[in-house]
Amino acid sequence: MNFAFYDLETTGLSPAFDQPLQFAAILTDGEFQEIERVNLRCRIAPHIIPSPWALAVTGVRPAQLTDPALPTLFEFTQAIAALIERWSPATWTGFNSIRFDEEMLRQAFYQNLHPDIFATQFNGNMRFDVLTALYAVWYRQPDLFDWPVDPDGRVRFKLDRIAPLNGFATHNAHDALGDVEATLHIARQIAQRAPELWAELLSNRDKAHVQANLQSFRPMALVERVAGGPPRATIGCFCGISASNPNQAAFFDLDAADPAALLTADDAAVFAAVDATPKLIRAIATNKSPALLPVAAPSAEQLRRAAVIAHAPEFRARVGQALAARFPEDPVAPAPPVEKQIYGGFYSHADKALLAEFQRADWPRRQEIVASLADPRLRQLGRRLVAFHAPELLSTEERAQFQAWLQERWSAPETEWTTRDRAHAALDEMRRNGIDPGLASEIALYLQGFDVARC
Repeated sequence: MNFAFYDLETTGLSPAFDQPLQFAAILTDGEFQEIERVNLRCRIAPHIIPSPWALAVTGVRPAQLTDPALPTLFEFTQAIAALIERWSPATWTGFNSIRFDEEMLRQAFYQNLHPDIFATQFNGNMRFDVLTALYAVWYRQPDLFDWPVDPDGRVRFKLDRIAPLNGFATHNAHDALGDVEATLHIARQIAQRAPELWAELLSNRDKAHVQANLQSFRPMALVERVAGGPPRATIGCFCGISASNPNQAAFFDLDAADPAALLTADDAAVFAAVDATPKLIRAIATNKSPALLPVAAPSAEQLRRAAVIAHAPEFRARVGQALAARFPEDPVAPAPPVEKQIYGGFYSHADKALLAEFQRADWPRRQEIVASLADPRLRQLGRRLVAFHAPELLSTEERAQFQAWLQERWSAPETEWTTRDRAHAALDEMRRNGIDPGLASEIALYLQGFDVARC
């Protein structure tokens, strides 16, 4: 299968409330020979104020944010969706991509009414994360790489430091295409230096393979990095599936406790085993290419404990219930912003068909489609898109409502997104830290546009 190495540069760190500004990708064959590359940029959406720190890190100048020569975010997402379809099937691969870039891309598709927000997982596509692979290298064969170390002795798993230390001398860090090239280099190095480990990690792209390995009840090593420390392995065993999410498996730490003590324990004890810190039972997302590796020589005690779990189906069912109950919904809590409702249910077939038409239609027809969507999330996002891209279609009342919404968005006192006040505070902090005065002046001038809009 081909690899599609990709990276995003964004307006900030929130997948729900920021947006991509750059998408770069390189398609290779299974031997990492380049087939094609793309490098796309877009304008900023009208409601988003970028993080000044993000602009400083990515090198995006404020003038680029509104450059009329660049496509809109809506057009940008259409181009990416078409590319994913054209390159399929492929393994969509990045550096910390499953935790960040993938979520950012899903939100961009969701908020721009694409019918398939999971495009990198369907139509034969799979996902893989080179950062997770590096954690496994550190655990299994640490001598294969030179590792960047801070003065306090901590190893840093940062692409812009690891790649140059390991033979990639031309890294243009914090540019999407530069990061893609560096990620491709690291992947090639792992495959060449540790082909057996690489093959083991690649097999975890397939969630069915992960689930089959887990449900064999063999002791396995789950490699993770927690709280900024070095990667570590938990030797554990499958012990259930979440009652609310079939892609979430429970993994029992075989070195932490004897599961026999929990088989007859009350539900409170089982819930504590799932929620306690450190966790006795942790969750594995089987569809996110976990670093789950075979254990060559499990101890007799690990094998005995795994056998106890294998012969306790009722216990595994209780663990599945405990996993599902970890994050209960509050029925009286106010509805979250529409952006945070992305996983609030799949679209109906009728709505999905309308979304496919929406992508091909002109804006008058798009406005009609939005009004006929059954899903209230999609109607809300659709009205926003019409206001962004075809304000002439709005009534006088609708235009006033849109302007009021923008003002509220930019000035909200407590939010998860960058507001005017937060942007000004960040800019002040950047100046105190000696940021380029020219860039600071450009950002200040750009932010004045939001202040003028308030008046």
